[in-house]
Amino acid sequence: MRFSFQVTTQDGHARAGVAHTPRGEVRTPAFMPVGTAGTVKAMLPESVAATGADIVLGNTYHLMLRPGPERVARLGGLHRFMNWDRPILTDSGGFQVMSLAGLRKLTEEGVAFKSHVDGARHMLTPERSMEIQRLLGSDIVMCFDECPALPASEAEVARAMRLSMRWAERSKAAFGERPGHALFGIQQGGVSHDLREESAEALRAIGFDGYAIGGLAVGEGRGRCFRCSTMRRGCCRRTSRAI
Repeated sequence: MRFSFQVTTQDGHARAGVAHTPRGEVRTPAFMPVGTAGTVKAMLPESVAATGADIVLGNTYHLMLRPGPERVARLGGLHRFMNWDRPILTDSGGFQVMSLAGLRKLTEEGVAFKSHVDGARHMLTPERSMEIQRLLGSDIVMCFDECPALPASEAEVARAMRLSMRWAERSKAAFGERPGHALFGIQQGGVSHDLREESAEALRAIGFDGYAIGGLAVGEGRGRCFRCSTMRRGCCRRTSRAI
């Protein structure tokens, strides 16, 4: 079974739908409980399921540090490690490029992190991010991107967005063919309509199973966040999208 998305009803730009995965359906719009390091804090997996959650989120960067993706793979993958048999989406580590800016060095190749846990050095590239998410076995994989903090100059936002688009192309190549798993591209561009449109066109040209609206709720303010999230974007009218 391949990943697919079906729009079930629509009212203007608002819509409801269902994402179909081999591990079950995800009704949208959906809130994903955050299990950053392989667990939703203070909750048992059956308690999370009892809330009606169809999917949970894990994080590539934090799971890279501990317990490590190779160890998770040896233990049977993230689903078994979490005791969660429903879909899992893993973030790529791109948010930590922003949130841990004081502990990383950014280049065209990727991001060299100094671990906030023990000071060890870790290199995260689009290719390594795809490898980690493959080892974890997540159902929905996110491209590696740079998420710039706002406010920032348009030149800085444009630089970050175009780097993210080059990384998206590398992520797609590294992801390869994985039936039953989905790869999402992540739109960037800050609060600039033109940059957002440029990013959407670049992602559509590469081609993904779904599209995420990235780079929001990072300092731009609620009003600008809402305006950006409601822009009409040709790349994701009939596909699954996430914010």
